[in-house]
Amino acid sequence: MRPNHVKRAWKEGKQTIGGWISCDSVYVAEMMARTGFDWLCIDMQHGLLDYNDVRAMLPAISTTDTMPFVRVPWNEPHIIMKALDAGAYGVIVPLVNSREEAEKAVWSVRYPPDGGRSFGPIRAGMYAGRGYVNHANDEIAVIAMIETAEALDNLDEICSTPGLDAVYIGPSDLAYAIGLQAAGDNSDPKHVETVNHIYATARKHGCHVGIHTGSLEYTKRYLEQGFDLVMLGSDTAFMGRLANQELRSARTDTGIERVPRGDDY
Repeated sequence: MRPNHVKRAWKEGKQTIGGWISCDSVYVAEMMARTGFDWLCIDMQHGLLDYNDVRAMLPAISTTDTMPFVRVPWNEPHIIMKALDAGAYGVIVPLVNSREEAEKAVWSVRYPPDGGRSFGPIRAGMYAGRGYVNHANDEIAVIAMIETAEALDNLDEICSTPGLDAVYIGPSDLAYAIGLQAAGDNSDPKHVETVNHIYATARKHGCHVGIHTGSLEYTKRYLEQGFDLVMLGSDTAFMGRLANQELRSARTDTGIERVPRGDDY
């Protein structure tokens, strides 16, 4: 079976940098994969994507060495199993609030006797190669998002869940959970303290830990702190940010103002 070099890197104490796919373009997914990310996550929760998009994007990412992850829209076995059968090498499960919910995610990913995943790796078997069924339980990453007040209350139980590879911090929803306004990159002392608490708790239980960011500054911050997986940015954010910066520079440096818009269309 094709090894999951991201999961193996974590076990060796190495850090990984990932990217995020939220727009419905196979071309963009392949371009992002060729950029050199360790992993790319296709977002079915908040992006514009459904299962048909995912099953088209996974082969595009598979033309590279980048590991394909999928953030499923909910902790539902049938959704998780479909993503895995299409070739995802990791699933990020949102809004995991308890040990029981973390166990449910693990159960959905692992084949018996370690879980309840149904047999049928339609595309995954082709992408992963021979031995997929025998080794998938070891290679596929199960990642639970920590982003609610209930999850914080149950943090020790979640992080110690057998078979759970990592927890992943959703900073915006985490801000809501502690009474702050949602912000992806958050320097509020209360937010920083909570992130540090999650990090320390995961480490205590031998659970890998990751976090979502929206800027190079925060990606560097969390990598320096020691996070195992850090998301640098999303496809749409990269495109929007660069387009905005260069367009603004072009106008400022040349004195060319935007052409006035008419009122008749």
